[in-house]
Amino acid sequence: MDTQLFHIFRNTPTGRETFLQSLYFCRLMGASPVVYVPKHTKFLMYFERDVVQVDLDSSYLTAPETAEKHARELAEQEGLEPGVFKAKNFTASTLPDIPVDFDFMCCPRSISDLTSKIGLGFIGSRVRRIIRSAFFPVLITSPSFRQWNSITVFFGGSKNAVSALRLGARIARKTGMKLRLFTQVEGGKTRDDYEKVIVESGLGEDMSAYVDDWLLFFGGRFEENLFEVPHDSLLVLGAYGHGLIRDLLFGSKMETIQSVMPNNLMVAGPNYVDRGA
Repeated sequence: MDTQLFHIFRNTPTGRETFLQSLYFCRLMGASPVVYVPKHTKFLMYFERDVVQVDLDSSYLTAPETAEKHARELAEQEGLEPGVFKAKNFTASTLPDIPVDFDFMCCPRSISDLTSKIGLGFIGSRVRRIIRSAFFPVLITSPSFRQWNSITVFFGGSKNAVSALRLGARIARKTGMKLRLFTQVEGGKTRDDYEKVIVESGLGEDMSAYVDDWLLFFGGRFEENLFEVPHDSLLVLGAYGHGLIRDLLFGSKMETIQSVMPNNLMVAGPNYVDRGA
């Protein structure tokens, strides 16, 4: 089965930018875009341990008569043939069920959150719940389309950081792009300590094959060290599932990254499963 990325299409200039980012990712990864043009402002995703209701804002229903046409034209300009998802199962008449067996999903920084201001530095609670529950990683896009020419994995030695490195190696393997690690050293650890975690996680060969730069910071403020991350790099992060029932706690460093970095983010949640190719 082909690698697939699921994308909720918004027929607006902002939505076009997000879709262009999905198409760019698909072209680099040899993946097929699967486009959903919503007819309702809500849908359900039934994950193994959670049911997430996603509430879209009204802009997702803009000009429905041209939405699919625009999506197809944009995909074809990138040399891609999009699949178009049509909802067949409904929990209620205006509440379609969306499958969760995709390899990737694309989301803007916030799909919708009625209780919080939507902006660059806010990943909405619905997106967080998708990340927390999904087996697939989530591509969280910049406000406007930007190409990326390298991959940066934030690696702190934790289980979720190992998942991020595994995902970063997968992307590097498919795209042939440079892979670097970013580590803010803590607790008196050494480079050897982090390398031991990598080897014991079965990632030693990937480390040798794909990583050609390691930004190790033994001092300095984390926020200041982020300046060393190239603006044209895809940032790969691991998220864990602690925190409030209706939210996902990213941890202070990840919250800083998603709030100040304009780069595209690829986030692997606590249930991420590496599918290899």
